[in-house]
Amino acid sequence: MRAWYATALAVAMLLGASPRAGASPAFEAMLRQAEAVRSADPQQFNELLGQLNASLDSASTRQRDELAYLKAYQLSYSGRFDLGVEAARELFESSEHVEVRFRAAALMVNSMAVTREFSEGVRYMNEMLAIIDEIGNPEIRHHGWAAASTISNLVGQFEEGQRFAELMLADQPTGRTACFGGALLLESLWGQRKLADRMAFIDEQISRCIAAGEPVMTNYGRMYKARVTFQHGERNEGIALLMRHLPEIEATRYPSLIGFVYSNLAEMSFATGDYVQAETFARRTLDHAAGIRGSAQLVAAHRVLYEVALQRGDNAAALAHHINYAAADKAHLDEVSARALAYQQVMAETREKEQAIDLLNRENQLLQLREQAATLSSRINHLLLALLVVLLGAIGTWAWRAQRSQRLFRRLAETDALTGIPNRMSFSHRAEELLALGKRNGEDAGLVMFDLDEFKSINDRFGHAVGDWVLKEVARACGEVCRKHDVLGRLGGEEFAILLVGCELASSVALAQACRKRIAAIDTAPTGHSFTVTASFGVVGTRQCGHDFLTLLSRADDALYQAKHAGRDRVRTHGTGDPGLAGATTS
Repeated sequence: MRAWYATALAVAMLLGASPRAGASPAFEAMLRQAEAVRSADPQQFNELLGQLNASLDSASTRQRDELAYLKAYQLSYSGRFDLGVEAARELFESSEHVEVRFRAAALMVNSMAVTREFSEGVRYMNEMLAIIDEIGNPEIRHHGWAAASTISNLVGQFEEGQRFAELMLADQPTGRTACFGGALLLESLWGQRKLADRMAFIDEQISRCIAAGEPVMTNYGRMYKARVTFQHGERNEGIALLMRHLPEIEATRYPSLIGFVYSNLAEMSFATGDYVQAETFARRTLDHAAGIRGSAQLVAAHRVLYEVALQRGDNAAALAHHINYAAADKAHLDEVSARALAYQQVMAETREKEQAIDLLNRENQLLQLREQAATLSSRINHLLLALLVVLLGAIGTWAWRAQRSQRLFRRLAETDALTGIPNRMSFSHRAEELLALGKRNGEDAGLVMFDLDEFKSINDRFGHAVGDWVLKEVARACGEVCRKHDVLGRLGGEEFAILLVGCELASSVALAQACRKRIAAIDTAPTGHSFTVTASFGVVGTRQCGHDFLTLLSRADDALYQAKHAGRDRVRTHGTGDPGLAGATTS
């Protein structure tokens, strides 16, 4: 659950720079003052920029570049990211001062993280890190590591995010910088699910940010503490911690922090049975996160509203909320996949460029050898031939590796990383293709959609590691039941689907029953806990509903909802009109 996209700029851009010698001491003093107040007092910052502009004639080239950086920062901080990035890019390309270029690159990385231009952001991160060894000022180095950690976390590279945050913290940062570095480390550890045993570090981080006067980062720390406390079974204490500091959180006016807290309060309140409070915070989440595409907060809020409506028996509202939940979940999964793919593509491009440079160097060496060969003996000619063979082998190896990388990236984009089966996007594309072919050939097909019962309770009681184990076991068990040409996919969360080609409704129901029994028979002893895994199934056929994939998916979801409503751990069909068949679907 990552709420950093709206605060990515604040995380790394709040770091200052130490004074520099320049042509005008008065101009330098105003620069330093502007650096000091740019995030704490935006009004005074804007006034200082006006005074600096008026005194520009007295500034040195270095001071002019630093002022240009502050102007770019002002544009990005005020939400005009396109103009801020354009100004920073111009400064990066034109400045003769490496520290100014480094800070401009970091500003672009953070701005592009906020505007979701992840590919460009990772490219400039590589440009920035290529010159970090030339940066003598530790605060500016921290600036760069913070930017690199921020965008690494956003694209799902949490181990890299942790590495950059730890480099930052190991470089003896000031209290304020240490607050931001610790916040980034918390984010990367949470993304790797390594925060459960780090309560002492969380408390240290909260104290550090309180001392630094950073309420936003302080309350991110409290948010993580509340989640870990809740996971440890101290549910009321986790909720009480957030409720106690809620006025302070709302006073920060940071939409992503507030939405993050609201969505967590909604989920935790629902888990404790306080449906009124759960619905209240879910709706507040929608108010704060509705404009953030692919937000995990939106997924959590819509899910809570759906579950609350189910608990109240309001089926119409539950269906409406489930539609919103499914759409938000798909958008979130697409967003996560797009970020990961953007990172992999840029890193592949970087490797290809390095290989191309290496090949060019080899070709230059070869040309030099050819020039010498005209005046050397036959022995030199034999050496040249040997080098040519090596070069051709390197080119062949590079081409093979490039092709293998492309296949790997394609497979990563189409496969659910946890279970190894097709993800929602891949399953949807394959299902649409097979249904279109079946329609042309007059061939029946069935669609089975199933959802694990009380899966959130498993996560809450035993932890996400056990939940992940259950999802993998379910995928394995159902994969063994499926026929060779059936397509099994994970739609998201604990929801799966199977497309059965050349299969009428009765056979589809039989396969669903087989899957249901295999799931119920899963032995949970390897997890160290004893509990039962069950699932509810909805089955539809093309003979009743046609070959349109979205229609089949919607009807299967209706049948799945009926199975849930009927008591879970059972199979239901949609619109068969055959009482015998309908009766056979009951577990």
